[in-house]
Amino acid sequence: MMKIDKIVLDHGSGGKISHRLTADLMLPIFDNAILAQLNDGAIFDLAGMRLAFSTDSYTVDPIFFPGGNIGDLAINGTVNDIAMCGATPLYLSVGLIIEEGLPMSDLESILIEMGKAAKTAGVTVVTGDTKVVPRGAADRIFINTSGIGLIPEDVQIAGNQARPGDKIIISGSIADHGIVVLTQREGLTFDSAVVSDTAPLNHMVGRMLAGGKKVHVLRDPTRGGVGTALNEIALQSGVGLKIFEEKIPVKGPVAGMCELLGYDPLYLANEGKLLAFVSPEDAEAVLAAMRADKYGKEAVVIGEVVSDHAGQVFMQTRIGGTRIVDMLTGEQLPRIC
Repeated sequence: MMKIDKIVLDHGSGGKISHRLTADLMLPIFDNAILAQLNDGAIFDLAGMRLAFSTDSYTVDPIFFPGGNIGDLAINGTVNDIAMCGATPLYLSVGLIIEEGLPMSDLESILIEMGKAAKTAGVTVVTGDTKVVPRGAADRIFINTSGIGLIPEDVQIAGNQARPGDKIIISGSIADHGIVVLTQREGLTFDSAVVSDTAPLNHMVGRMLAGGKKVHVLRDPTRGGVGTALNEIALQSGVGLKIFEEKIPVKGPVAGMCELLGYDPLYLANEGKLLAFVSPEDAEAVLAAMRADKYGKEAVVIGEVVSDHAGQVFMQTRIGGTRIVDMLTGEQLPRIC
């Protein structure tokens, strides 16, 4: 069991302490084979169909930011978690916890963007719930979205399916969402426009899987960023992962702000990017499919799966050295999604 006797912000980071909370407290209580897979969503059979089910809660601060707001973030986040199971997202629920005093115009703006995001993703919001709490009992608005999707019969995607030789692909530049939310929160500005990457990825995933291409793992690196997501997969699959620093795409302004503030872009959140582990013979075809989608135009191979260093991620640096990429420790930026 954990030694910490109170909940701290680190428990929401998506990093080491978050994983300990899940592994030491929640898994033993809710113990079952589906939950123990620890994928982005639950994968199970029901009435002859393979389904994916996912739920997530959104507490981002600020609730409005360049490129989106808490509403489209909530829709896209759950759509993407379902898509990372190889499923086609179909139906969503929306739960709202609203603080007394939230301007009605803000709520309307959030709901309008949720509707637009659902239409873009091709999903339907079919149920929901609203609660209002007194002033000071929440921070403006928190949103929960849950969703369900259908997995094609020939798709087998999970965090434990990475295989030696697989190519590791990222769909575009990293750390955009994390650095945008940080700079908005702190009142910092860029010389050039940088916006959150919040976006639905299910249509791109459909392109990637068309024609039976062998995609073994999909993961959207949200809280904890790319570094933490890669460590999760390395542990689930019992393999080593080798990535190349010079291949990892980071926008110039984002890299500059990270350097100025002392952040590692590998650990900042993304809300419209995915990692794909693909068999080497299908890597070029998957890359082409990703680049044909508006959200994957900058897709690139950043590494490969190796048979040694099981459970570890290591990076070849620009100067030719090697360093271990560990899971995020501590809370870099709370309430990022």
